[in-house]
Amino acid sequence: MHEHGHSHERIDSHERKSSHERADSHERTESHDGSGSRIGWAFFLNLGFTVIEFVGGVLTNSTAIMADAVHDLGDSLSIGLAWVLARLSGREASESFTYGYRRFSLLGSLINGLILVAGSIWVMAHAIPRLFEPEMPVTEGMFALAIFGIAVNGFAAYKLSHGKTLNERVLNWHLLEDVLGWVAVLVVSVVLMFVEWPILDPLLSIGFTLFILANVVRTLWQTVRLFLQGTPSEAVRQTIEQALRRLPRVTNVHHLHFWSLDGEHHVLTAHVVVERVEDVEQLRETKECISSTLARYGLAHTTVEVELAGEPCRDQ
Repeated sequence: MHEHGHSHERIDSHERKSSHERADSHERTESHDGSGSRIGWAFFLNLGFTVIEFVGGVLTNSTAIMADAVHDLGDSLSIGLAWVLARLSGREASESFTYGYRRFSLLGSLINGLILVAGSIWVMAHAIPRLFEPEMPVTEGMFALAIFGIAVNGFAAYKLSHGKTLNERVLNWHLLEDVLGWVAVLVVSVVLMFVEWPILDPLLSIGFTLFILANVVRTLWQTVRLFLQGTPSEAVRQTIEQALRRLPRVTNVHHLHFWSLDGEHHVLTAHVVVERVEDVEQLRETKECISSTLARYGLAHTTVEVELAGEPCRDQ
C-alpha cells in the first residue's frame, strides 16, 4: 500500500485475482497461442515462397520479381522476428518484468513497421529508374508466378486477418503489400502478352507501394505512441474518468493514467477521493462499486488509490 501519512485504501488488480486469475490466464494463453500460430503460418509460407521467387526471377529475367523477392526476404525475417517476440510476450510475469512480456509484441510491431518502411523505399528506388529504362520480361513465367504469389500470400494474409494485436496488423500489411504486388504483376503480365508496354510494371509497383506505405506509417505512429505510453484512446479515458466521478461518495478523481501494454491490453491507475465514510463496511462498498465500474472496460491491470476527503496527496 502506498502511504500518504493517513489511512488510504488501495484497490489493485491483485485483490481481484482470486476470482478471475485462472480464467484470465487461460484466455491469455489461448490468445498468444493463436497469435503465435497465425504468425508461424505466415512465416513458413512467406519464407518458402521467397526461395521460389528468387528462382523465378532469374528464369523470367524480371527485375520486378527479383525486387519483390528481396522485399519478401525482408518480410520473412521480420515475420520470423515477430513470431519469436509474440511467443515471448505470452510468458507469465516475473520479478524482472512485473507486467509480463506483452510489450515485446509491441517491440516486434515497431521493428516490423520500420522494416516495411525501409523495404518500400527500397522498392521505390528500384522502380523509379525502370520508368526510364523499361525491360520486357518473360510474360508467361510472370503470369504463373503471379497466380502462385496471390494464392500463397493471400492465404497467409487471411490467417493473420483474424489477429487483433498491433504486431499481427503490421504483419498483415506486409502480406497485403505482397498480394497487391502480385496482382500488379498479374495485370502487367496479361497486358504484356498483347502489347509491348513494359513501363506498366514500374508504374503499378510505385502505385501499390505508396498505398501500403501510407497505411503502415499510420500504424507505425500508433505503435510509437504506445511505446511512449500515450493514451490508446482519449475518448475511453474520459469515459472512465466520468464514470468514476459519478459514483456515490466520490468527490474527485486525479492522477488518472491510462496506457497500453501492447495496443490490446490496457492499464489504468488513478486516485479516487471519497467523502468521509462512517465505517469499514461503507468503505468496502465504495471499493466494490469502483471495481465493478472499471470491470466493464476489460482492463488488464488496474490500481486505484482511495483517498478520504481532506487528506493531502503527496503525489501532487
